[in-house]
Amino acid sequence: MIPILAWRNIWRSPTRSLVVIMAVALGIWAALSLSGFATGMMKSYVNNAIENSVAHIQIHQAEFLDEYKVEFHLADAGKVEQEVRNVEGVKALSVRSVSSAMIASSKGARGVMVKGIIPEDERMVSTLSEKIVEGDYLSNKGKNSILISRELADKLQVKMRSKIVLTFQNLDNEITSAAFRVTGVFDTGNTPYDQGHVFVRRPDLNRLLTGEVTTAELAHEVAILVNDIESIEAVAKELQEALPALKVQTYREVSPDLELYETQMQSVSMIYLVVIMLALVFGIINTMLMAVLERVKELGMLMAIGMNKLKVFGMILLEAVLLGVVATPIGLLLGYATITYVKNNGLDMSAYSSSLKNYGMAEIIYFDIDPSVYWQASLMVFITALIAAIYPALKAIRLRPVEALRSL
Repeated sequence: MIPILAWRNIWRSPTRSLVVIMAVALGIWAALSLSGFATGMMKSYVNNAIENSVAHIQIHQAEFLDEYKVEFHLADAGKVEQEVRNVEGVKALSVRSVSSAMIASSKGARGVMVKGIIPEDERMVSTLSEKIVEGDYLSNKGKNSILISRELADKLQVKMRSKIVLTFQNLDNEITSAAFRVTGVFDTGNTPYDQGHVFVRRPDLNRLLTGEVTTAELAHEVAILVNDIESIEAVAKELQEALPALKVQTYREVSPDLELYETQMQSVSMIYLVVIMLALVFGIINTMLMAVLERVKELGMLMAIGMNKLKVFGMILLEAVLLGVVATPIGLLLGYATITYVKNNGLDMSAYSSSLKNYGMAEIIYFDIDPSVYWQASLMVFITALIAAIYPALKAIRLRPVEALRSL
């Protein structure tokens, strides 16, 4: 009986009820869409970092991570590479030489991190080869070719085929300089990273670091991609057991900010839900209070013929919940449709590309959301409706039947 009365009551003023229903539905849609946008931006940052710089797992000498000194190289890079390839779950790896250096042209100079790579291996681990905007990816032709970023080329005022000089310390702690020719310009979309990194062939860098012609074994870093991102911790643990003398780190350990972004995804969604639901509370309170005040005489009659206060209280609460029950599927459907569309087609943010690059985010944002946010939104609407109906319900049960019946 009470549910039937509650259902009929909310449609006694269909315009008012529809306004509340649409407000709740749009609130759910807004919360889901904002959550999808925020999660998409965070995942864009994390994915760009993984694809362009940190990979899934990295291996170094522990001392190398403290000061990035070239003498702390992997003792037997060939053996380390073989051990890594033997671990199940490893998709690809790139063995790199790394050195801090000063890069200079006739127009300027700045500090950078030089990474010596095997182009074919690096292509399997990072998207560097896909980020070439001018010239070619590193090849085996010629000697001392270098890839620099578009930002760095602009700052140094160099162009394709220009010569630039790298100066760094070799393994004997002596200052070494060498001229390199720009054969390619890249743009990863991450300005801080692009301005601080250049890429050369590993044998070219190793020759300068050691002074030897045959220098294939020298390496400081192994970057690894795994087949399944969910297996990163397990693969890292197995690698650490196989290489106990080295430091094996997942991307979350290499870049703690990436872990922070990942852990905040759920929190951001909850914050959006809470803020929007708090705003909706006042709308529901207003609607239910108006409904109660308009039905003072009716409520008084119901209590006079035997409906106790508990049932009246429950009926008012149920009316608010029913408004939420009607609105929730509409809001969830709108939110799901929006997130699915933008997830497949992307949201073009190229108008803000310069700002996004400073934070390492892509120009196209693909919405994404944890499936649990949908049921969280439904639960939040239920809780919001209950909280919003408490005051109007208390107002209703405080009515005195005799006085209510005499009211206009």
